[in-house]
Amino acid sequence: MPGYDYQLFVIGAGSGGVRAARMAGERGVRVAIAENRYLGGTCVNVGCVPKKLFVYASSFRDDFTAARGYGWSIADPQFDWQRFIAHKNREINRLQDVYRDLLKNSGVQLISGRARLIDAHSVQVGERTYNCERILIATGGWPWIPDIPGKEWIVTSNEMFSLARLPKRLLIVGGGYIALEFAGIMQGLGVKTTLAYRGELLLRGFDHDVRTFVVQEMRKKGIDIRFNTQIIGIEKTDHGLLAHTGQDQSIAADLVLYATGRRPNTADLGLDTLGVALDDKGAVKIDDRYQTNIPSVYALGDVTDRFNLTPVATAEAMALVSLLYSGQSAPVDYDNIPTVVFSQPNIGTVGLTENEAKDRYPNIDIYKSEFTSMKHSLSGLDEKTLMKMVVERCSGKVLGIHMVGADAGEIIQGMAIAIRAGATKAVFDSTIGIHPTTAEEFVSMRNPSTD
Repeated sequence: MPGYDYQLFVIGAGSGGVRAARMAGERGVRVAIAENRYLGGTCVNVGCVPKKLFVYASSFRDDFTAARGYGWSIADPQFDWQRFIAHKNREINRLQDVYRDLLKNSGVQLISGRARLIDAHSVQVGERTYNCERILIATGGWPWIPDIPGKEWIVTSNEMFSLARLPKRLLIVGGGYIALEFAGIMQGLGVKTTLAYRGELLLRGFDHDVRTFVVQEMRKKGIDIRFNTQIIGIEKTDHGLLAHTGQDQSIAADLVLYATGRRPNTADLGLDTLGVALDDKGAVKIDDRYQTNIPSVYALGDVTDRFNLTPVATAEAMALVSLLYSGQSAPVDYDNIPTVVFSQPNIGTVGLTENEAKDRYPNIDIYKSEFTSMKHSLSGLDEKTLMKMVVERCSGKVLGIHMVGADAGEIIQGMAIAIRAGATKAVFDSTIGIHPTTAEEFVSMRNPSTD
């Protein structure tokens, strides 16, 4: 439209923001996107991508051990942290270039700098102000650390991807997926790892069997997991760091990582001045059209603090652009979103937990299997796999599927399709399994669990 520099101005070049900008640009919309940190946002730079590379790197320790059971003679393997980080950085730089090219080829103007809203149709970046028909907030989230004595000695997941050297002793504080993932990564890379959590069990909100099983398996790998442990302060000493607990104990470490949650990245955006409604955690409030209380301002992804997953942000971006520029309403279905925790072993889950199903349905059946996978019949590693299915008894509809074990993410992706399609237990039972695989257990569980 005449009078506007851009029809759509996106703040934040993470997964959701880039997807929205690209799709709009490909439709002929005049689009700009502003980023003050790095292209690709958290996922590409300090999240999903480097984390998965770290998981791969750390898993070789078990692979080397398992290889001996299969006849391989392996000398003492040595890990080079600096070489690995250099290779990781090269890959991240490549992905940033890919994002830059995607934006350029879609006709999107990339603007470097911190963007702030001046009014409902104006955004300032540096010394320049841009007039915009619509503004999209897609600034994601940021790690949160509680305000405790010695806070200056604490690092977050952001810094873990660029450490100058590996610590000998690491304390991780937290009980969510980031805490579990880094515990497995660092222990696998030879770091003596302690995980302290203030609650009684990790992964609040996950299925109870999954929560207990993964603790059992992580402890087998040598991770020191301590529950009901509240850190009240960090002290710097001549020998490293001391984390003091509320139980008058201390935990010695060379590095302390806090994985205590993330908060919406809404500070210093001008939202308060404009009057954009935020919740008590700073998340942008939106309606089912991703619109804020200011009609020209929209938001999606982690900055709304609803379903903080990269694929959800990209799905929301596609839905928003289709709604605004194609007149097509294709809302995101937030039911049965599959989730994976890249702990070691992996966790994959989709649908309802057992407790959630019991709250919604009068009668359910639980099918559960715990076993040693074929690989570990010779590997010498004491590692088990858990597979669980939650079924409504009267209809046979599969309500939830949960797994702890190798390749859980790869397997659960297919299970998510089945659940979204409304598959029943009878459909699973009539499906021929692929033998010998771990995944075939999901079509082989015949009798409900009695425990």
